[in-house]
Amino acid sequence: MVKIITEQELRKLVPLDRAAVRCVEDAFCALSTKPVEMPPILRLNILDHHGEVDVKTAYILGDDYFAVKIGSGFFENPKMGLPSASGMIALFCSKTGIPQAILLDNGYLTDIRTAAAGAVAAQYLSREHAAVATIIGAGVQARLQLEALMLVRPVEEARIWARDFSKAKGLAEDLSRKLGISVIPYDDPGFAVSGSDIIVTTTPASTPVLSATWLQPGQHVTAMGSDAEHKNEIEAAAIARADLYVADSLQQTRRLGELHHALASGAIADTSACLELGDIIAGKSTARSSSVQITIADLTGTGIQDTAIAAFAFGRAKAEGAAVGTTC
Repeated sequence: MVKIITEQELRKLVPLDRAAVRCVEDAFCALSTKPVEMPPILRLNILDHHGEVDVKTAYILGDDYFAVKIGSGFFENPKMGLPSASGMIALFCSKTGIPQAILLDNGYLTDIRTAAAGAVAAQYLSREHAAVATIIGAGVQARLQLEALMLVRPVEEARIWARDFSKAKGLAEDLSRKLGISVIPYDDPGFAVSGSDIIVTTTPASTPVLSATWLQPGQHVTAMGSDAEHKNEIEAAAIARADLYVADSLQQTRRLGELHHALASGAIADTSACLELGDIIAGKSTARSSSVQITIADLTGTGIQDTAIAAFAFGRAKAEGAAVGTTC
């Protein structure tokens, strides 16, 4: 019998904590060190309703499970009082192909693994004593990215900028109360970025919200919103200016990440100096080598992260007796 696990159950089973960060870190490492089957993302655009649907999957050779995730983003939903992101994950036995569980997470596990990926990027690429973070955007990921950063870096001050200042102000007040640090809303993104150690862009923008001229020596940028060909959060010149560019998957970022736009614009000519985060975690490539380097992580979201977080959630469910699944 296939076990159905609801969003409410998953929120209890998989909070945003160090274990979730380690799960995603291990997935990045596996992409670099193990045989992995990870086909390109399948995307369906629902243009008349400003929506998109992505299907992602991956299998690590030797693992017990693989997952197939269907995730949607319908960006007019907030106007109707609905979340913009939704979806579900199907988990299968790798030996038999028999479904083990349907995780009706409504995008929750994607949110957690995306935030965890941001934490992993900051852990390996930002300065160790980074204390000031700027979050661009005021949605779910803006909140979670800051919470995730605080698991790996000693953040003492955060800044929030969004096109809608009232949303930035509301989020700043909420996070300040919840996290016990100073969280300040800004009405100018350039000022918000100035003097920050870590900058995280969390928007579905199709035109850049982060200018290359704002970047200062030593800063780290994590861009996690450009997960489709038309999305673009960072000015192409910023990729050229960076001392270190790191992708979650170069195969993907050449096609739909910030790197895609830098190549298309001619800001950079080739990708020979570009790295993947998994190679840095595995020790195959060198991360930040000085405190003045500008580093950029281009995170487009990979199927291996979805399989990893789904298997992690199912393992937690089985440990608590909440899931049995069919024979695998």
